[in-house]
Amino acid sequence: MKAILIFDHPYTLAASENQPHFRSYSAAVAQRTINYLQANGDTVDVIDLHKDKFDPVMHATDLSNWRTRRSLNDQVDDYFNRLAAAERIIFVFPIWWEVMPAMTKGFIDKVFSKNRIPKNGPRVLFANQPRIDIFTIAGTPTFLYRLKYGNPVIKSLKRGTFQKVGVKNVHWHNFNAEDKSAAKRTADLTHIQKFLR
Repeated sequence: MKAILIFDHPYTLAASENQPHFRSYSAAVAQRTINYLQANGDTVDVIDLHKDKFDPVMHATDLSNWRTRRSLNDQVDDYFNRLAAAERIIFVFPIWWEVMPAMTKGFIDKVFSKNRIPKNGPRVLFANQPRIDIFTIAGTPTFLYRLKYGNPVIKSLKRGTFQKVGVKNVHWHNFNAEDKSAAKRTADLTHIQKFLR
């Protein structure tokens, strides 16, 4: 299977090795996901947004191009073409203040653009109907995130974005790394494969 993983964390994927003052559980989740898929014979294309210096801001010229169905820039076109070739799309990012980081939001705004959907015909952005997996890392316990905050990331992504562009096979798993022991965080990483089957 051809998979593509979109990773959003300021430390980049390089922070997956648990080095003091340069470590990210998000990066560890992303790297474990990549390792598992590759070990099972899948190809994994990686978009590391901070490493790529992606600009998440929708500038006035970007919006004008969006409205007139023109290219925003070469990087956005490249990202879209790579997504369109994938059978599986995986997002990995932390949840900050109960929502996604700016890089992920900007990626969605610019790449998952409805102006790419043909004017006549089904409202489908990706012809091959990929599966989308969303792995989030949050301090808020998952049950509380659903109960108290109403699961805003998944509502906005699954219902508010992906379903609107014709992608219906969407799955979410949240990792609660905060306040857990190192042993429990490591154990959670070893179980990632059950969410990738």
